Amino acid sequence: MIATLITLTVLFIAATLIPIVRKSHWVIRVFDFPRVQLCALGISLLIWQIFILVDKPNIFYVLPVLTLCAIIWHLLWILPYTRCWPKEVKAASGHRSFDEITILNTNVLMTNRNAKALIQLIKTHKPDIIVTLESDRWWEDALKGITKRYPYHVNCPLDNLYGMHVFSALPIGDERIEFLVEQYVPSIHASVTLKNGVKLQAHFLHPAPPSPSENTYSSERDAELIVVAKKIAKSNQPILVSGDLNDVAWSYTTRLFRKISGLLDPRIGRGMFNTFHTKYWFARWPLDHVFHSEHFTLHKITRLPSIGSDHFPLLTTLVYEATSQDSHVDADKEDQKAAERLMQQEGVNIQDVPKPNKP
Repeated sequence: MIATLITLTVLFIAATLIPIVRKSHWVIRVFDFPRVQLCALGISLLIWQIFILVDKPNIFYVLPVLTLCAIIWHLLWILPYTRCWPKEVKAASGHRSFDEITILNTNVLMTNRNAKALIQLIKTHKPDIIVTLESDRWWEDALKGITKRYPYHVNCPLDNLYGMHVFSALPIGDERIEFLVEQYVPSIHASVTLKNGVKLQAHFLHPAPPSPSENTYSSERDAELIVVAKKIAKSNQPILVSGDLNDVAWSYTTRLFRKISGLLDPRIGRGMFNTFHTKYWFARWPLDHVFHSEHFTLHKITRLPSIGSDHFPLLTTLVYEATSQDSHVDADKEDQKAAERLMQQEGVNIQDVPKPNKP
């Protein structure tokens, strides 16, 4: 029994320490994802240790001490995405409806054919902007019926799991489809004019994940996130970044993206809003994201019911405020150096990223 306990403790500590290694191989980066699950397993392991080791020599108490330290380490990463943490984005109050912008972000799963479920959600919630990911020509045809309400759209249908479409009821301009890092992975960049006349920059992303079936390394994904972050870092315009980033909210790379870009995460202090995987309640992570500049407060953010995809849709309503908030995390010199290394590794430059609504 003691041998089993020691083995499980060693494995738990190893799974905790592996993500600290700043290597991009998928075998390492996959451990960024299950921090909640590892934390739950660690608590179970700690309880078991206390019962088993109660009458054992003191030397064995190093096991629960190490386990407790590992649990605390995981909590430091995931607690910001719970209601136990202060909110990073202020709640909107007393706002006017024409200051709002509602975004529906949904990875439809290319092979999914339940377009009716998505159309019903659109009719129910009436978002201003719809971002579909993994949408191919079939999905483009299936959603043609919504273009009367959403006359502005950018279409990039692909049959490689990286097609993208943006449908907007608000005027969009300066729209560009770019392949920033990989030649088959697009991103969409555009300006959006709110009902109150304010223009914002919008960037819609879906970088490929590190996995045995796709990219061996996370460097392509990381470079795309960081080059966009660097591009928008010094802008004083309203900015929105949305998409399936194939990275969890609490990862080092996502945190670096927030630091470099200066954008805010409305989930902090509110919840994780896990969007993947729809079929496995015990293995869900927040892979779909909405980040925004300090010009916005939050009216609501919610995970919508499944449409037959492996991702849940994410609905977010932001409110443009005349007075900005300054609660973002700042990048230090080490963060800037790390960002430069990631971009150099993939040979990308901030000039590759369009700047919609450039003054």
